[in-house]
Amino acid sequence: MKIFLAGATGAIGRRLVPMLVSAGYVVTGTTRSTTKAEELRAAGVEPVVVDVFDASALSGVVLHAKPDIVLDQLTDLPPSLNPSQMTEGTQRNARMRSQGTQNLVAAALGAGVHRLIAQSIAWMYAPGKEPHTEDDPLDVDARGTRAITVAGVATLERLTMSSPPIEGVVLRYGHLYGPGTGASTSEAPALHVDAAAAAAVLAVKKAQRGIYNIAEPSGYLSTEKAQRELGFDAGLRLNAAA
Repeated sequence: MKIFLAGATGAIGRRLVPMLVSAGYVVTGTTRSTTKAEELRAAGVEPVVVDVFDASALSGVVLHAKPDIVLDQLTDLPPSLNPSQMTEGTQRNARMRSQGTQNLVAAALGAGVHRLIAQSIAWMYAPGKEPHTEDDPLDVDARGTRAITVAGVATLERLTMSSPPIEGVVLRYGHLYGPGTGASTSEAPALHVDAAAAAAVLAVKKAQRGIYNIAEPSGYLSTEKAQRELGFDAGLRLNAAA
């Protein structure tokens, strides 16, 4: 099976690549850096240097790769989530989730791809009874910076879930920590980057169309669906994890 991994050199992408390769998938991975392209090649991935905002170029590389599944792990946040850069980073990341996802969906449709698995986030639920399940509404009435993030998330999820004939799967990740994230712990709902990557592999193998909460147990949300349908284990770690 062929996988097109958008965001192959991000925090999750770096942990996900060896999992996909060792599972026997043929992986094409994107990066915006020629230096990182060589790292991907050394890891057993066919690298493509492309900017997701260049719709024409993105369509071309997806068409050339002929993937069975597009796996979206794209983000655009400052290194180590530097607080002084987060306002601008939030705006960039929302654009990645909206325009970037729109371009990726268009490229997938143009290449005849019928399955898209996309990264979302798990702490954008509207205030209400907890723990939140995947059926609960997003906080579309939010204000300020949160409103920017919610709008990007809502667009990403709508495009992923409502672009037939694509079968969309959305993974709502908790706050990431672990290697490559700049954090050794995180607030709830939290998620180790290795468990996030493992959930993506499980989604490739098992997920049906739908949305899944992917996080460590907490009072904020329920991960029962992911545990039941995917076999998700928040405690999973790679041997090389720090």
